[in-house]
Amino acid sequence: MPAIFADLVAPAVPWAAISVVLPLAAALIAALLGRHAHRLAIPTALAGLAVAALATTQVARHGVIEIAVGGWKPPLGIALRLDGLGCAFLLVIALVSAGVMLFARAGFGAAPDGSETRRGYVFWPLLFCTIGGLAAIAVSGDLFNLYVGLELLTVTAVALVGLDGKPAALAAAIRYLLFALLGSLLYLLGTAILYLVHGTLDIRLLAGAASTDGATLTAVALMTAGLMAKAALFPLHGWLPPAHASAPAPASALLSALVVKGPFIIMLRLWFEIAPAIATPFVAQGLGALGAAGILIGSLLALRQHRLKLVIAYSTVAQLGYLLLVFPLAGGSGEQQPWTAGAWTGIIFHAMSHALAKSAMFLAAGAMVEAIGDDQIERLDGIGQHLPIATFAFGLAAVSLMGLPPSGGFTGKYLLLSAAFASGQWWWAVVMIGGGLLAAGYLFRPLSHLLAERHQPGDLVVVARSRQTIALGLAALSILLGLLSLGPYQLLQIGRPGAAAEGLS
Repeated sequence: MPAIFADLVAPAVPWAAISVVLPLAAALIAALLGRHAHRLAIPTALAGLAVAALATTQVARHGVIEIAVGGWKPPLGIALRLDGLGCAFLLVIALVSAGVMLFARAGFGAAPDGSETRRGYVFWPLLFCTIGGLAAIAVSGDLFNLYVGLELLTVTAVALVGLDGKPAALAAAIRYLLFALLGSLLYLLGTAILYLVHGTLDIRLLAGAASTDGATLTAVALMTAGLMAKAALFPLHGWLPPAHASAPAPASALLSALVVKGPFIIMLRLWFEIAPAIATPFVAQGLGALGAAGILIGSLLALRQHRLKLVIAYSTVAQLGYLLLVFPLAGGSGEQQPWTAGAWTGIIFHAMSHALAKSAMFLAAGAMVEAIGDDQIERLDGIGQHLPIATFAFGLAAVSLMGLPPSGGFTGKYLLLSAAFASGQWWWAVVMIGGGLLAAGYLFRPLSHLLAERHQPGDLVVVARSRQTIALGLAALSILLGLLSLGPYQLLQIGRPGAAAEGLS
């Protein structure tokens, strides 16, 4: 490795902090630039990708990186901590947000006469702040820092949902806000209880102090409920379909791919690093049952929708249900279980591949909406001939969502299925196979219309091939995640919590 590159990835270089500061600085500059803010898209996207790549290389070479902010170590100060899980999340954030930024340049710039528009002025600072909140969640090693990241995420995501200002979008944003505020209240209550009992909010210090006492149990239950509300996990998913279907396509892509994953990353930290001992078999099976209900109900509701964006949104509800299967498959029996590591790694593969595929699907849908003026599935006939790249991207993303080889979705579901059979919990395998078949059902309907002959009158709006290619690139990455899975697999093992290898107990 060249000396200059070795210096760049030395442990002392604070890439974790830079990953948070960069988008927040871009947000400030975007607010100052006004109608020219869209010009920040390319440099910010490239800088984000470079920072994520350097941070990942740093962790791959030196292991877990810890930074005491201001030189004050916990419990007096706060810590940033970057491990394999955080790096994987940072990389997906950089890839998806780069695609979203490049796609949005055409729709959120200045008006044709060069004047400033409300959408263009507001969108870019909100987008950059959302990315900053996601990066903060990826690198924070402290529960209060995570709360700050969650709140930044909530405020900006709600604003993005209501950006169009239409009655349906505003109603969806208000509903999302109410769920998010409930989630914030529950999470903050749980955090306060943990601080009162243990005197610290640092995750590593809490990991050595938390036990199965009533206070810790209450705190974890409150925080889990709050995080489930923010992540739209069943049965607290009611806000997601109208919110994701009402937001502009680039915002929908970011919300569905990343914003709902942030709270789940915190759930993994909470259960696998802070309090694995409270995951009894009853609790683990109960969380798994909620996930299974989410898979089945989300899929059935997706089958009934007549709007493309609602099909994709209900698909998100279903795909998020898989995340909760990590709890029963990772244990809860009080005994070391060899299949646990596969379940933990598999669920992160599933989350990453879903993020890439779902962002591709929403951007492809955005191109189709621009072409025909709405997202009614019956009006998609023949769009495949007009938008071949976007249609191919939609189909490729569908392969990953259905869990077909060789996609990243297949790798994640394969690891989860292996854990289910190895642990004798065959009923979760039945749920996953059924979810895959249902996904094929609700995604086949829009695909059949896209590939049909067009007999409807009216001209179609031309959408630049370069913008369709962005969706195709993200869909291709969801496939490559499965083909090149060894590297991500090894990355995830860096700093892996003990409970992820030995089982929750």
